[in-house]
Amino acid sequence: MLDEKTIRSAAASLSRAEAERSQIRQFHREYPGLDLDAAYAIQHEWVRMKLAAGRRLIGRKVGLTSRAMQTSVGINEPDYGALLDDMLFQDGAEIPADRFIEPRIEVELAFVLGRTLRGPGCTMWDAIEATDYIVPAIEIIDSRLQRTDPETGETRKIVDSIADNAANAGIVLGARPIGPKETDLRWISALLLRNGAIEETGVAAGVLSHPANGVAWLANKLSGFDIALEPGQIILSGSFTRAIFGFKGDTFHADYGPFGSVGFHFS
Repeated sequence: MLDEKTIRSAAASLSRAEAERSQIRQFHREYPGLDLDAAYAIQHEWVRMKLAAGRRLIGRKVGLTSRAMQTSVGINEPDYGALLDDMLFQDGAEIPADRFIEPRIEVELAFVLGRTLRGPGCTMWDAIEATDYIVPAIEIIDSRLQRTDPETGETRKIVDSIADNAANAGIVLGARPIGPKETDLRWISALLLRNGAIEETGVAAGVLSHPANGVAWLANKLSGFDIALEPGQIILSGSFTRAIFGFKGDTFHADYGPFGSVGFHFS
């Protein structure tokens, strides 16, 4: 475990990287032996710094929910990060591309809670009962840490992603609410288009077999810190498409068929 001074220093370096739009060295190389607990400690300190500076917590995100992604980074569970008020955009927004370093786009379902959800022992059904409504969403992820080490060519590890607030950078919400019991959520599918061309397709069952499982997992994971998911919070349950890079001038549109759509333009 890293000492408190090192954790604060690491969190401050993430803040500088974000502000300067410049990636820094991977933490698993900067801090040899960095483990999951220390990575989450850095994330929590960075979020604490943001809240102290005036940001507001609006929810959480779950990442690495597909079996293929977990296998690729050598873990057997998802990760999580915090959503803050300055990350939130509405459907059709013009978003400055230069507020990010190397943004990538993912398709998700956003669960908006109607009541408190607290672990341990939460199930998929508990998550559904606690949900007020669900909306289509696009997550914009970004990397404050180098994705590939310039000296060795080594790619980031799971501890790098966790410390980097699970790559959180932005969330765009659709406007068509879906009742949590309106349909079998596993079969909600989406087409992700960039500038009118389909780049990715996916189905929500790719998120831990059911997207509500992602919400339940998060409630159980946070219970170890005596943290509950609260009414009104937005919970991104996990992506069910591959992340694709976005560039200035790109227009993204995620089409969920009868369940609505969501999109934005990088200006």
